[in-house]
Amino acid sequence: MAKSLFKELGGKHERQGDYLIPCIALPAEEEQPIGTWGQRHFDYLKQYRKVTYTNLLTSGRLNAYLADIDRQAQERFERLIEGMKQGQGITERLKEENALEWTGRLNNIRACAREIVNREIIYV
Repeated sequence: MAKSLFKELGGKHERQGDYLIPCIALPAEEEQPIGTWGQRHFDYLKQYRKVTYTNLLTSGRLNAYLADIDRQAQERFERLIEGMKQGQGITERLKEENALEWTGRLNNIRACAREIVNREIIYV
């Protein structure tokens, strides 16, 4: 009887009653912290990109991939905020003179930057 592909690749079986069940385990993966952006992309992958999610999970690269997405999104978010602040003339002087207006304008910029990052990186 020919060996199965599973056995040729070094797979092992465990006997349970009359059946041989393959012993399958996910590869070890280095744990890296994943922030809000990475969690959002993780949820998106699980819900809408199941094949990509499964491939990353079974290859042991999911955590590293999500950490990289999180880093890229955070850097893009910060660059967008700084660029928009300069473009709209939001300075520390405005913060000192009219803190309420400064807060409102900065919150608007953050919301716009969040939408751009979501569209360009997270939900792709």
